[in-house]
Amino acid sequence: MPDTLSIATWNINSVRLRIDLVLRFLAEQQPDVLCLQETKCPNDLFPHSAFEKAGYRHRAIAGIKGYNGVAILSKRPIEPIEARNMCDKPDARHISARIGTGAKAVTVHNFYVPAGGDIADPDENPKFAHKLAFVEELKRFSDASRTDDPRAILVGDLNIAPLEHDVWSHKKLLDVVSHTPVETTGLLEVIAAGDWVDAMRVLKPEPEKVYSWWSYRSPDWETRDLGRRLDHVWLGKGLGAGLQSGQIFRETRGWERPSDHVPVLVTLALD
Repeated sequence: MPDTLSIATWNINSVRLRIDLVLRFLAEQQPDVLCLQETKCPNDLFPHSAFEKAGYRHRAIAGIKGYNGVAILSKRPIEPIEARNMCDKPDARHISARIGTGAKAVTVHNFYVPAGGDIADPDENPKFAHKLAFVEELKRFSDASRTDDPRAILVGDLNIAPLEHDVWSHKKLLDVVSHTPVETTGLLEVIAAGDWVDAMRVLKPEPEKVYSWWSYRSPDWETRDLGRRLDHVWLGKGLGAGLQSGQIFRETRGWERPSDHVPVLVTLALD
């Protein structure tokens, strides 16, 4: 039987505030690897002991005070690689680590793309300009990864819903940040540049609606279901054929004091 790897991604919106939710998810689902975004936690305050007790004894983290922050938690031994300063900003939006050794080794890249603010105009909104620059840098990263590291996995809160059925209404959200044409085209170009396999869209092809985020602003998120697919798992061309299954854990959005994002988990065979 081939070895398998289960990997989940979750924008947790403060790992210390929602540590009980993370531990509950880990206890119930037992992924081999969990990648977190928006940990909002400097490295010296990261809750290492809680994850040690949960069996996730191997970690790679990049955090700063108050915002952003990414982490890779693993049951398996990992080798931390780097935390990239995307757009030359030391703002804790990337962490990478290698799992395994030899021919079966896998590189995990965990990204947190800027949300981009509310105005979809880079001339009027510096946050949106930063987001578009980040996506351009992701294209260059993906192009290099395609040839240099085909056994890579890219996960994270990419803050873009690239396809028509990744949002509750394509027409109504065309002018809304996260689904504007410049963003969706840009992210699809990132996928093409890296020859990435968009795992959840292989498992749940369009026109099926697939969401991983529901706004805190919605008074009845579950009934109205005004979601977007902002959280992604992409497999390098050396891993895509091993994709076995995937799941989006919508129910966690209904847990007490939840994140507005939910976990996305994928299992693949490592040939």
